[in-house]
Amino acid sequence: MAAEIQPKPQTRTPVLLGQIEASQDVVNTAVIIPKEDGVISVSEDRTVRVWLKRDGGQYWPSVHHTMPAPCSCMSFNPETRRLSVGMDSGEVSEFIVSEDYNKMTPALTYPAHQGRVTVVLFVLEMEWVLSTGQDRNFTWHCSESGQRLASYRTTSWVSGLQFDVETRHAFVGDQSGQVTILKLDQDSCSLVTTFRGHTGGVTALCWDPVQRVLFSGSSDHSIIMWDIGGGKGTAIELQGHSEKVQGLCYAPQTRQLISCSSDGGIVVWNMDVTRQETPEWLDSDSCQRCEQPFFWNFKQMWDSKRIGLRQHHCRKCGQAVCGKCSSRRSTIPIMGFEFEVRVCDSCHDSITDEDRAPTATFHDSKHSIVHVHFEPTRSWLLTSGPDRVIKLWDMTPVVS
Repeated sequence: MAAEIQPKPQTRTPVLLGQIEASQDVVNTAVIIPKEDGVISVSEDRTVRVWLKRDGGQYWPSVHHTMPAPCSCMSFNPETRRLSVGMDSGEVSEFIVSEDYNKMTPALTYPAHQGRVTVVLFVLEMEWVLSTGQDRNFTWHCSESGQRLASYRTTSWVSGLQFDVETRHAFVGDQSGQVTILKLDQDSCSLVTTFRGHTGGVTALCWDPVQRVLFSGSSDHSIIMWDIGGGKGTAIELQGHSEKVQGLCYAPQTRQLISCSSDGGIVVWNMDVTRQETPEWLDSDSCQRCEQPFFWNFKQMWDSKRIGLRQHHCRKCGQAVCGKCSSRRSTIPIMGFEFEVRVCDSCHDSITDEDRAPTATFHDSKHSIVHVHFEPTRSWLLTSGPDRVIKLWDMTPVVS
């Protein structure tokens, strides 16, 4: 049974700076323009809009461009002002945005996929455009010539993509719950490894190139921190959402992870703490505390003349226990459990008040979230949702 999230009241909360409500359909992706009081958005209504804040405090579109198909995703590079837009048709169209953000000039169009483009990523250092689609293909193109360089067939359609420039590793998260690491070359790629820790599809990825840590969010409501660079294969679970995780952002200066879910929850995680891996769940035919048989252990039930019990697991030690021996609940923040979970009586007695000190803060965006973007220089967060609303938040009170 899923544990009930009970976030603690916060005195410091994100500050709502403004909101934009002029789209005719779901805003699938939006980004904050660095050093500008503006936003670029793409929507299911086939529009690409550049919003700039006017003197009256409202955001108005300085660019309103209609695409030939619904816009599913996009990537914006502020250094070159190159805007890459993925569409429902499978094409990726690129534009150059003018310095004053009042004009978009078409550049290239890539026939990248046979189905809806799910993620697009422009890599300036390699001059590559990476993209994934519902056709289960991961492709990359040359951004200068538009030529298709290579592709890789994934096990399921991809909804999370990150790239490490230094090692040329692509991190690909798909709907089967698998994360694949690929080493990309100019016209080929090699499979490095795959790993799986989620019971649901991967919905978001976030890469920290300094600590060399990959975060993955899932429809199973969980987040996993994968220690890629540590060489120990550590995977830390973070449990703080009651619905599907829709977006992950990382504040490198303060080592804080921001996660958002479809129920509107915003959680800020302190990753600058020592955390513990959750244990593997142990197998047993009887309670590892009181030794009473579980209900499938017919022989022991017959021999002891006892009725079999239902099996549970302690979230702290992983032992298989009965309900009577695990009747208590506790938070275990250093293991990622920010809300109360089942623990055996022995582990409950060993958990101190210091161990229960929260390592995350919980906030409510008051709208369902489908996409997030974090601008670290100002600590601004953007959230967009199926309600066709874009909200801008000052995260300084909680990301510091």
